[in-house]
Order: sequence, then C-alpha cells, then structure tokens
Amino acid sequence: MTATETAGGRGDLRDPVPTLGVEEEFVLVDPHTDRPSPHSAEVIATGRGLGVNLQAEFSNCQIETATAVGSHIRELREQLRRSRVVAADAAARRGCHLLAVGTPLHDPAPGSTTDSPRHRRMAAHFGGPAAGVICGCHIHVGVESRERAVQVSNHLRPWLPTLLALTANSPIAGGVDTGYASWRHLRSGRWPSAGPPPFFDTVADYDAAVAEMLETGVILDPAMVYWDVRVSEQLPTVEIRISDVPATIAETLTLATLVHALVITALRAITGGHPAPALDQERLRWACWRAARDGLTGHGLDPATGTLLPAVRLLDRLLAHTKPVLLELGEYQQVTTAVAGVLAHGNGAVRQRRILTDHGGLAAVSADCVRRTLDGCRPAPHRGTRWTR
Repeated sequence: MTATETAGGRGDLRDPVPTLGVEEEFVLVDPHTDRPSPHSAEVIATGRGLGVNLQAEFSNCQIETATAVGSHIRELREQLRRSRVVAADAAARRGCHLLAVGTPLHDPAPGSTTDSPRHRRMAAHFGGPAAGVICGCHIHVGVESRERAVQVSNHLRPWLPTLLALTANSPIAGGVDTGYASWRHLRSGRWPSAGPPPFFDTVADYDAAVAEMLETGVILDPAMVYWDVRVSEQLPTVEIRISDVPATIAETLTLATLVHALVITALRAITGGHPAPALDQERLRWACWRAARDGLTGHGLDPATGTLLPAVRLLDRLLAHTKPVLLELGEYQQVTTAVAGVLAHGNGAVRQRRILTDHGGLAAVSADCVRRTLDGCRPAPHRGTRWTR
C-alpha cells in the first residue's frame, strides 16, 4: 500500500507503509460493586464463541484484544470498534462490565493472579510488584530488521512523555484519587524492566542488556522486557507501550495514528542519516514521571532541555513533528480535530476526576467509564449473532 489520501485529495507516500497492529487491555468489574471481577477465563471462552480472540493477562480480572496486521489505521478502525463491542458483550454474558481504564477504581482481591505456570512463577519471584493491575495500549509497527527497530526506538524516546500525557487514564486507584493522571505508569515502574528504554547504539547492545537481565533474574523470560518501547524477539517489529489504555475508541485511533506517523518519521530520519538525540536516561525518566503526574492539564518536562513547558505546548510539538507524514497518510485533519476534542473535553484522567468531583462517588465514575469504553463503537450485537474479524 503506497498511495493514501492526503488533506488535498490523493497523494503518494514516498515509501511502503509499515504494518500496524493494536492491542488493548481492559478490566472486568462487577456491575453491582464496581470491584474487579475474576472471570477472565469465562469471558475469554465466551468471546471465542462470539468470534473474537480475547487473551488472558497477568490478573484474572483482565482481558486483552488484538487487531490483525494492517498497513493503515483505516484498515484497523472497524476491528478496534468491533473488538470493544464484542468484548463488552462477552463480559455482559458473564455478569461483568468492561472498563477501559489504566487501573481499576478498586484494587482486586488478593490472589487475583491468572492461574498459569508462567504467571504463578512471576508472582512468586517478584512478590509485591506483581500485585497491581495495569492496563495499557500497545502499538506494533513493522520495520525491516531488529537493527532498524533499535534505531527507531532511539528516535521515539523524546516523544514518550507526550504520548503518556495524551492518553493518561488512571487517576483513581484503591478507591481514591492518587494525585496522578496516570497511576498505571507509577505501578508499571515497580517492575525492574519497565520504564523508558535506554539508548542503544546497536541491536547487539540491546540483546546484551536483555541477556544480562535474564542472567541476573531481573526478568524471567524475554517477554518480561517491559520497556516503553521494545523490539520483538521473533518479528521485525517495534512495540510502543507507554500509554494507558485510552478511555474511548477515538483516543485509541488517535494514539495509533500518531505512533504510526512517529515510526515512519523516524525511519525517514534514519535513512537520511539523521541521528537520534542521545537523551539523558534519568531526565527522560523524570519527564515520564511528570507526564504521569500532570497529564495534559499541567506542565511537562522537555527531555532534551530539562525545561518545564505546558503539556499542551509539548503536544503541539508532537503534531508539528508528525505533520508531514500525517498529511501523506490522509489523517492530519482527523488527528488534529481529535486532539482538539481531547483538549476541550478532557482525556480519561480529566473525565474521571470531573465526575468524581461533580457526583462525589466512584459509582458515577465507573458508570461513565463503562459508557465511554463503547462510546463511538457500534451497538452490541444481539444474542446469537456471531461477529467475525
């Protein structure tokens, strides 16, 4: 696929478009108590009967959806909508609500680890860090080689805090406002292999770091490399995993489109011989922390200069950086309109806090999250209808 619509009609992308895939993680909750519901196995089985392949996650109150591989966000829009609808329908048939939130409003009951040998081993080895439930959105973009994927990761590092601020959707956990727009980011940081990826000169350096983590017990298998950008062990893809699962499908589509454009922009920079900025690792980590705290409503830390700037200004820089590719993809107007809507009405973190303040209870927040999870998606199918992907 080398030709796409631009803002002025049709235009040719200079290169073949990298492939794109999206995964979303969700929480299952009891509709009467709003507490996490440990019925992922039943919901997954029901989902299969409805024609959608749901996956288990670390906790038995979580499920994950995944799209097929596409070359453009237009190829994935309907899949993402249907995945949310069918997952919600499967959850409802098992007496659960489906919530797109970075962390559940209430902590799960003890012993909520999914009953599999790998997950039990992780829980035994890591203890406390394995206890929290976190839900993210992972964007997979195809690249020609693992060496190139490492270089793409270097180019994406400066933009990670802004992507986090845009999608922040976990201010409430344990029944209280945590003071962070993305509490998921703080919780994920308890894993020793999480956080922004280091700058790597070569794929050999990347693999050496992973090998050392394995040898020292920092991770138990390569799938436990939880960096915010990681390189696939099996496929020539780069996975961007900085974001909370967005509150709405429109926000997921915007995130996926921006990430796709960022990777394409990075690939062009690499081809053109433009090196990635070797940002200080600690400053980048601080910038991600600041994005997790303030989200879109406060200030962010420019990881290149260490300067505090309004988060909205950093978002404007991201849009300017990706504008040429977004125009070629025919998505610039849609993305800028969507971002303007998020700034005007709030992302998931803003919305949760607003509902909590206006209505004074978690039940109202949960009800709004349930609604927004399917906002912009098709109506749920009638019983007996089989959806295919």
